[in-house]
Amino acid sequence: MFDVAPTELLLVIVVALVVIGPKDLPKAMRFVGKWMGKARGMARHFRSGLDTMMREAELEELEKQWREQNDAIMREFPRIDDVNAPSPKPAAALDAPSEQEADEAAAATAQPENPETHAVPPRDGPLP
Repeated sequence: MFDVAPTELLLVIVVALVVIGPKDLPKAMRFVGKWMGKARGMARHFRSGLDTMMREAELEELEKQWREQNDAIMREFPRIDDVNAPSPKPAAALDAPSEQEADEAAAATAQPENPETHAVPPRDGPLP
């Protein structure tokens, strides 16, 4: 990022030692270190925010492309269920059962005339 050669860094340290003095130099270095940490943290937070925004924009674009392709495929190849689905009955037909449905319902609930004719036949052999 910054192109600082070791000789330049040594020169900065010597100047700081002369200007600040050996007594206050550790405090000054600690202060500079804290501010550098805060600056790096802010830069990291800013960069992660930008990365998140870019990722969301890419996802929205991919989702838009997917929807377009899905719609094109669905228009080209409609579902079999949609093509073969019977047309809905009118409301009046839903209220009143058809004649065939009424006959089937009556036959299912009707009792046999002679209950013995529908009884289970006896088993072969002696009863235990």
